[in-house]
Amino acid sequence: MKRIIAFASITLVAIIIAYFTSKEKKKPLPIINPVDLNQEMVDPELLRKGYGHTIGDFSFTNQEGKTITQKEIENKIFVVEYFFTTCATICPKMNIQMQRLSQYYKNNDGIKILSFTVNPEVDTVEQMKRYADAHKSDPNQWHFLTGSKKDLYKLARTSFFVLKPAEAQNLGDAGNDFIHTNNFVLVDRKKRIRGYYDGTSIKEVTQLISDIEQLLEER
Repeated sequence: MKRIIAFASITLVAIIIAYFTSKEKKKPLPIINPVDLNQEMVDPELLRKGYGHTIGDFSFTNQEGKTITQKEIENKIFVVEYFFTTCATICPKMNIQMQRLSQYYKNNDGIKILSFTVNPEVDTVEQMKRYADAHKSDPNQWHFLTGSKKDLYKLARTSFFVLKPAEAQNLGDAGNDFIHTNNFVLVDRKKRIRGYYDGTSIKEVTQLISDIEQLLEER
């Protein structure tokens, strides 16, 4: 009888623990639309868009000289940054963290990384290749992308919203414009923005990894 009571007690405790554990499931990550962001970071034509925002089409060249389009990230979770190879301030810190992310998901084809240059005049394919090799990147997973400055910046402003207000310089002239941001952007399989993270912060990139794990479980 004592054994039966003990077994019943253990079973009851297990049920209670399982119940409360299920109640503590993580909340779904937000789906971020232009209306949710600082207005100064959003292209004026998109300011009132409160739902349905997705990443637009693009075509750039990666470090291997391969053309990369939106097809590369179809049904993939991906992380985006804007950087430049000669940056000596935040970019090295960011790409140490991005390298950490790349290593964590090195065997997962469902995760991609897109590093767009903000200085394509310097960041040629050859320059990006040298930089990518220095970070031991897998060219099938981590794409260092260069191309037209106008197109790079348009995508930043109309898809990823990574321009900080203090960085707005000569917005009407892409030739004199310059983006310099520490933001990493998390995008889900449906090309929806799900989070922004400080790419220089170990803590925030750890949170990014946790959020990617959550997205991997989404259906």
